[in-house]
Amino acid sequence: MKITGFKNANVVFEKGIKTASISISNGKIVGFSAPEGAIELPENLYVAPGFVDEHIHGAMGCDTMDASVESLETIATSLLQEGVTSFLATTMTESQENIEKSMVCVRDYMKGTHPGAQIRGLHLEGPFISVKYKGSQDEQHIKRPDAALFHHYNELSGMNIKEVTFAYEEEGGDEFLKYCLSHGVTPSIGHSNASGDKAREGFGKGIYCVTHLYNAQTPLHHRNAGIVGEALITDGVHTEVICDLRHICADALKVVFRNKKKEDIVLISDSSPAKYLPEGQSSHLGKQPIWVKDGVAVLENGTIAASILHLDQALRNIRPIAEGYSYTDLINLVTINPARNVHLDKEVGSIEEGKRADFVILDEDFHVAATIVGGEVVYRGENCPEILK
Repeated sequence: MKITGFKNANVVFEKGIKTASISISNGKIVGFSAPEGAIELPENLYVAPGFVDEHIHGAMGCDTMDASVESLETIATSLLQEGVTSFLATTMTESQENIEKSMVCVRDYMKGTHPGAQIRGLHLEGPFISVKYKGSQDEQHIKRPDAALFHHYNELSGMNIKEVTFAYEEEGGDEFLKYCLSHGVTPSIGHSNASGDKAREGFGKGIYCVTHLYNAQTPLHHRNAGIVGEALITDGVHTEVICDLRHICADALKVVFRNKKKEDIVLISDSSPAKYLPEGQSSHLGKQPIWVKDGVAVLENGTIAASILHLDQALRNIRPIAEGYSYTDLINLVTINPARNVHLDKEVGSIEEGKRADFVILDEDFHVAATIVGGEVVYRGENCPEILK
């Protein structure tokens, strides 16, 4: 169902909610007057920008590392139910051959037209990480930061790598960082054993993102602030957080929301292919088998292997934790903040003239009534109004 726009809707702009009309043409926002045939929504619903997930491995049993168009389409269409309209297909530490296959597949996928949420690029999580903080990554394929190899990957991807997670403290970290900054790739420290001093050095030289804060990195200690401590006190450093209340407890999240500026926090799912699968169901993360257990995905040895988090649920989880955050502030954590972090904010992330007509229709509690991609209604939730059916 194609729509021409909205009339007198509760629109979630970056700076606040206003009653406004929106006009859509050729998949983009072209103005803020009501066009012919504009939709009038019930008063209890809000028009928000489509969510942006900059860090997601898979869903519905499918993984970016499958190097399969069918897998990417399954991920993309399943994400609509939680309001995601844009995402970065995220790789992990595997053999160079498997990483290359995945990148080529994403590159070619992005050249075509596909249903569901749109892939806006790649997030390379590994292989340039620390063995000590490898998490669920495969140790045998871990490498030191290598700018030449990363350039090869970037070229192979069609220059579509938007973010890379790396261990800055390893040999080659400075050259690697310089490459990222000169090629518009978001450098994110993560899966890293950097000391607090080394993290501070990296932030001073241009690192402006931390991959899933608290998880797989040096913790805050009273004699060494670690990556966590330095990230919490450094403005302008974006901190990814997994708000499933399993990766990070509520009180640790409160520390983030009380110390970081609102514009510096990015909610991610970091979801594995186990997302949307039932308790006990087996799946895979890269080549490793995983299972859904007690609300997370785990390896055979019990190590948490990414999440099964939905971004709309993440908003519900943090609402009582993020003191002083308005409805708009919370929406920004999954829209304009990630879009800016990975340089997609000229296309998506907020409701502005010239941007894509990607929206999620939500109720007061962030339940998804409908998801719209390029001006077309592509998902309808249980609370979807009749006018959008």
